[in-house]
Amino acid sequence: MYWSVVLGIWGIVIVGGILAYYAAHLPPASEWAVPQRPPNVRIVSANGTLIANRGDTGGEAVRLEQLPHYLPEAVMAIEDRRFRYHFGIDPIGLARAALTNYTSGRTVQGGSTLTQQLAKNLFLKPERTMQRKMKEVVMALWLEWNYSKDEIMEMYLNRVYLGAGAYGVDAASRVYFGKSARLISLAEAATIAGLLKAPSKYAPTRNATLAEERAQVVIAAMHQAGFISADDAKNALISPAHVVAGHNSSSGNYVADYVMELLPGFVGSIREDIIVDTTIDWDMQQAAATALTSRIAESRREFNVTQGAVVTLNRSGAIRALVGGVDYRRSQFNRAVYARRQPGSAFKPFVYLAALERGLKPDSVRSDTRVTYKGWTPKNYTNRYYGDVTLTQALAFSINTVAAKLAHEVGPANVARTARRLGITSALKSNPSIALGTSEVTPLEIAAAYVPFSNGGYGVIPHVVRQIRNEEGEVLYRRSGDGTGRVIRGDKLSEINTMMAQTIYSGTGKRALLAGRPAGGKTGTTQGYKDAWFIGYTNSLTTAVWLGNDNNKPMKKVSGGTLPAEIWAWTMEKEHQSIPIARLPGVPINLAETSPLVKPGTAPVPRQPTYMAVPQQLEPPRPAVQATTAPPPQNSGSSPLDLLGRLFGGG
Repeated sequence: MYWSVVLGIWGIVIVGGILAYYAAHLPPASEWAVPQRPPNVRIVSANGTLIANRGDTGGEAVRLEQLPHYLPEAVMAIEDRRFRYHFGIDPIGLARAALTNYTSGRTVQGGSTLTQQLAKNLFLKPERTMQRKMKEVVMALWLEWNYSKDEIMEMYLNRVYLGAGAYGVDAASRVYFGKSARLISLAEAATIAGLLKAPSKYAPTRNATLAEERAQVVIAAMHQAGFISADDAKNALISPAHVVAGHNSSSGNYVADYVMELLPGFVGSIREDIIVDTTIDWDMQQAAATALTSRIAESRREFNVTQGAVVTLNRSGAIRALVGGVDYRRSQFNRAVYARRQPGSAFKPFVYLAALERGLKPDSVRSDTRVTYKGWTPKNYTNRYYGDVTLTQALAFSINTVAAKLAHEVGPANVARTARRLGITSALKSNPSIALGTSEVTPLEIAAAYVPFSNGGYGVIPHVVRQIRNEEGEVLYRRSGDGTGRVIRGDKLSEINTMMAQTIYSGTGKRALLAGRPAGGKTGTTQGYKDAWFIGYTNSLTTAVWLGNDNNKPMKKVSGGTLPAEIWAWTMEKEHQSIPIARLPGVPINLAETSPLVKPGTAPVPRQPTYMAVPQQLEPPRPAVQATTAPPPQNSGSSPLDLLGRLFGGG
């Protein structure tokens, strides 16, 4: 006993000397500080639904009292059962680990406490040297001296790496189970705690069987340590954790990436956890994503189409849905925002608007005949010519020669100016082929350029960020400002909207017809079926759909009036479920109550009536940036709008 005491004292002196030596090579303790946790960016929809977390951690910092008690208990049971009682290092645990490793002839058990692991994560590099180990012990003792056990546990749970790019239990819970760590079950907590031994090996998204077996070991350890009862353990074992495999493939990730691209311009560098309130409607986002992914999955082989994009904006240019591709997990490239593709005939509304603004009318007649401009001869989709047609017919049935003639007539530069005025920001080539959409645009910008058709003729600036605030509620940025003002005169808006409505009702976009809801739009198909578009709008929303292949390989005869129109219609039906029906601005008739437009070549050219412009006092007011669509105002039934409605068969 005497010599044991003597050796023990000398051992303490020697260990203390070693620790003092290594401590002397560290900065003064007065300069030590726990580094700030990398900030998290929580991106939420307009109604507060979490879209994604971004930042180095991938999750929120959660307080210990917000977590279910069995989560830290699971960590202690499997990693450091005497965490509440030791002083930063655990001599008993070290002795046990040394004995186990000696008898097995290899390293099978570690003796590091949670405090030591935290010290390593906070202050040291992951190198395997005696020097680093001794520094780890010194740092662990410092942590225990300056922080409570609860504070150390909270720091540990918020910073530990748990696989799949997740740092902290909240990030891991969202990655593996699609929920906050505040809401996880006992089995899910055991699965997360099981990851600590080897995050990549036991990740449930990588090896579900190994992860479940490891979780069972954790549950048994919790029962053995007295943290849970036998019944709790039994229930957890028979109800294992269910992994949410689609978390990393959610279309919301395209939104989150886009938001992160914009953030520096709003708040500069990010030094604290922030919340970004977006304009996204989560129900609309899911509807758009489902329509795109399901339809392409059905058609991939038959039509050789592998990619697509969908974007929906409201009357003020707020982005309500943004789907940048079929599967985010496979490809993070956001086609809705960044893919520049030829719009084909979807560009023609700008040509016809330019023509209307220079005195032509919807019933003006042009001849569909062969024409050549500087060696370029436009051809129709059907390889036929139909003779005399009205402008309404030419747009509705997408006659290329007439669009080319109009562009030549008003001037390609004027067409380009019209498109830019409405919202096209990409470079446009002012040549005759501009009429057929040969200049590349992105889905987002052309959708924004169609919004003035829906909101009464006002230009918009597409936007997705409404407000940015920190965790304390302090507003760091709030969107203000307005659009670009009036870009379409009221009488011309009436004419172009009537023509665009005919495209859906009678023309190439009939598959986009919405039940009982007025809409306008345009199909677009590029040469060789490399791109297929449908862009359309109601009084409330504008949606653009693009389909194609990233490698530019042609699809199998996919035109804008087929799959894109079907995806558009399905998306818009879902998005409008809670939105009142309203007529298109400036269109005082319901086309469903009139005869369909006659297809060119089947009958003499019908003379379409010249629709009167909506009186100035009845034009929709300039939309506020964040305005939502309201029902049309009621009136006494004797206004000019009602008289026109009764005259042309409107309700």
